[in-house]
Amino acid sequence: MKDRPIDSAIWSAQEIRETARRLASVREATLSGASHLDPPSDAPRPLIGESWLRALGSGVDPDRDADQQPLSVAELEHRRHNSQLTAVLPVLHDGLLAAAHAAQQIMVVTDAEGRVLWREGCAPIRRMADRLGFGKGADWTEDVVGTNAIGTALVARRPVLVHSAEHFVRSHHQWTCAAAPLHDPRDGRLLGTVDVSGPAPSFHPTTLPLVSAVARLAEGELRTRHHGALERLRSSAAPVLARLGGRALAVDPHGWVAGVTGISPPDRVALPKAPEAGPLWLPRYGMCALEPLPGGWLIRIGRQQEPSPGPGRVLLDLSGRDGTTLTVSGPVGDWSHELTPRHAELLFVLAAHPEGRSAAELARDLFGDGGRAVTVRAELSRLRRHLAGILSHRPYRFADGVEVELRLPALPGRLLPQSTAPAVLAARRG
Repeated sequence: MKDRPIDSAIWSAQEIRETARRLASVREATLSGASHLDPPSDAPRPLIGESWLRALGSGVDPDRDADQQPLSVAELEHRRHNSQLTAVLPVLHDGLLAAAHAAQQIMVVTDAEGRVLWREGCAPIRRMADRLGFGKGADWTEDVVGTNAIGTALVARRPVLVHSAEHFVRSHHQWTCAAAPLHDPRDGRLLGTVDVSGPAPSFHPTTLPLVSAVARLAEGELRTRHHGALERLRSSAAPVLARLGGRALAVDPHGWVAGVTGISPPDRVALPKAPEAGPLWLPRYGMCALEPLPGGWLIRIGRQQEPSPGPGRVLLDLSGRDGTTLTVSGPVGDWSHELTPRHAELLFVLAAHPEGRSAAELARDLFGDGGRAVTVRAELSRLRRHLAGILSHRPYRFADGVEVELRLPALPGRLLPQSTAPAVLAARRG
């Protein structure tokens, strides 16, 4: 029987069942070491055959589920908060989640290492996935679970559909999954995958094109966010660069250039993984000095006789009803940063405790639960990216030498009126 391509036609339920049976026969013949298949057209697709060989070479047992070692809750939260994919979850939800629910499937997002970071969708299907070890924090690479859409897409770097017995491990034959890789549009770096999985009988060949299209939309959203962040940095850096003599660049936390003076603009500058304010040697420019800007760094090019001073004074203004701001006075002038409600709470607590607070103490201050330290660390990591050189850690506090002025409402009851943080509620009571 000459079958239609798996991912190119509308199939009936009977055709799906017949194809699953044929694929099971092809898999058994291939894994048993048959030198050829009869008819030759019943050989596995090249993408699948190559993946089966990789799984065999990795020692994956085709008849037994892998012993999963999922990430700890703390590590899972850490990876989520540091993933660029967090920003595009709304795009993925809007594009896929309703369709996954309707088709009795689940939507899964992994990182570039194949670890499941998010999993949502039909509750009965989530329970089925749990029995396969396909839960949050699981490792879904080919080396661990054999051929599957997520792991194979990570290797092939393109959208992949794996149907029924095309899965390497027998217990996965009840599934069909479609995954597409997600890349950083700035440099092409692999960020992870988005996948839709469910029972093989619910398979529909339009699933893969849908997943691929939504993945492209998510990458487009990342590109738009990048351009928007650079534009905001460019606006705040322009008056600073205009005042400076010599050569300088304004770059975002990853080194992407928003503005320059005195030099030809490169696309990107190679920064250390965790840059800090002060003298710094850069391969392209030699000795430089880093100074914080809202959402990035100012790089002064040229050997500095004296270390560039850090920010001297910050004003945390919580007195207004229309928002909260942090104004920084430093060697490159003054600039202001609008605060989210959560960041306003964090900075209020730090200003009230100049000696510093641990992550557990801040978790109690904000949530009344010291066990939420992971969430606090993630928020402070985000905040420090905007306020480099202003905040220190171990314990968390304003940096040494920074003068902090806290401006509060005239009436204590008006302090951060939307906040329910225990520390804020206590301050309102006086």
